[in-house]
Amino acid sequence: MSQVTGVLDKERETSAMNVIKNERLTYFQQVLELAKIGEDTLGDFLKTDELKKAMDEGIICDLYEGSAPFRPRYVLVDFKKLFTDGCKFLELEPPTDLQEACNSLLIMYKNTPAAGSYPVYLGDVDTMLEPFVLKEDREKAKRTLKLFLLHIDKTISDSFVHMDIGPKETVTGNLILELSEEMQLAVPNITLKYDPEVTPAAYAAKVAKCMLKVSKPSFCNHQMCVQEWGEDYGVASCLNVLKIGGGGYTLNRVKLHEMSEKASSIDEFMNEVLPYYMKLLLEFTDRRIRFIVEEAAFFKSNYLVKEGFIDREKFTGMIGVVGVAECVNKLLGITNPKQGYGNNAEADALGIKICEKLEEIVMAHPGLYCSKVGGHYGLHAQVGISDDMMSNTPGARIPIGAEPELLQHVMHSTHYHQYFPTGIGDIFTFDDTWERSPEAIVDIIKGAFANGMRYFSGYSSDSDVVRVTGYLVKKSELAKLDAGQQVLNGSTVLGKGQRDGAKALNRRVETV
Repeated sequence: MSQVTGVLDKERETSAMNVIKNERLTYFQQVLELAKIGEDTLGDFLKTDELKKAMDEGIICDLYEGSAPFRPRYVLVDFKKLFTDGCKFLELEPPTDLQEACNSLLIMYKNTPAAGSYPVYLGDVDTMLEPFVLKEDREKAKRTLKLFLLHIDKTISDSFVHMDIGPKETVTGNLILELSEEMQLAVPNITLKYDPEVTPAAYAAKVAKCMLKVSKPSFCNHQMCVQEWGEDYGVASCLNVLKIGGGGYTLNRVKLHEMSEKASSIDEFMNEVLPYYMKLLLEFTDRRIRFIVEEAAFFKSNYLVKEGFIDREKFTGMIGVVGVAECVNKLLGITNPKQGYGNNAEADALGIKICEKLEEIVMAHPGLYCSKVGGHYGLHAQVGISDDMMSNTPGARIPIGAEPELLQHVMHSTHYHQYFPTGIGDIFTFDDTWERSPEAIVDIIKGAFANGMRYFSGYSSDSDVVRVTGYLVKKSELAKLDAGQQVLNGSTVLGKGQRDGAKALNRRVETV
């Protein structure tokens, strides 16, 4: 055994023992952490020396996906097929009533793999369940849906679990909104596919009011997503837009702030530094996808593939980006964030130029095994992790503490969202007076979407359930974690890091 191998084995042994002894982790959280350590025992066989150097420099990050990816990071099952054909592997017949429909979905959720070992996509739940809900007494249907949501929260308890509703108003959608307010659960995350030509104004206002009270649903620009993906798209995990029946093979990213420190001028950054590191990232994405498809068993043997619930060619690679703001400010020599990106025309113009260059590089690279989603990978404005702290603001967002007034902030976002088809979003915090005029928030969103904004999230400053970078946590659970107690929602640990390190809950509060 080499000395290096011995050191790595010792590090893994120490990491595993720390997990086993951690009293703040639940049993299942320990299992997941130990599984991650096990995944990394195969070493860095997919990483070149150049890539390892870039990762050591903090410029490229693999987001802890594991050294040998044996399943896609994000899987968007075509759950509608379950309702028409059933599932042979799970021995499920097509459901005939609401109870059977909810039960079948819960069984399939439990048997849907993803990088975090929980389903990141629950489907267009309102439209799928609507025919069954309409056959039930309203209160009985509401009770069944309440048990359905409670089961999700208590068994796949992670805020990256995501369901979609809309764009049409449904009885089921209304019941989900009512239950979301009543139950105050951080799981699941929810998105409204919003189209002002289809979504009734009163329904959109009801969604906005619910969003203020419990940080969900968020609003997704349905018209924009349909133009890019077709009708069969889903919003998964935080704010990821992907093809239903497909998903995201892998999500690795570049940290633009660290990258900018390699350049002595804007020209050098744009023409040499950025292309070099993006080439490394794209090649790494190729190698990971090739391993998942050609070496791992998943696409050869999993029941989801065999029965047509997913199609390999509907998956794509996700090319993540963080730190547009800090990169721009560094290149322009701006040291005060309040005078830089988001508040400075020159900085904003450079940010757009960088995004255009990123798009150009990604679109020039032929993607592997993604023929049914255009044959290219998609840029993704990654929401950040605790390790980033204040060095890289998520995606193309304005740094917390430097936000301009609401309308200027919203219009800034509209210029950047077009470059990130696999997901980008902005978060806004409102004081409680907005709850009296949710229609005003809808008007803002409607105008923002007409001008190119892709995804809008918000919450009230006095809500217990709050949105961190893209996922949800409860302030009350953060307090338990602070006191050394266990919490069920695995995302709360991540939320604590973002709260403490990146001040993610200190966003500007919008007043009427």
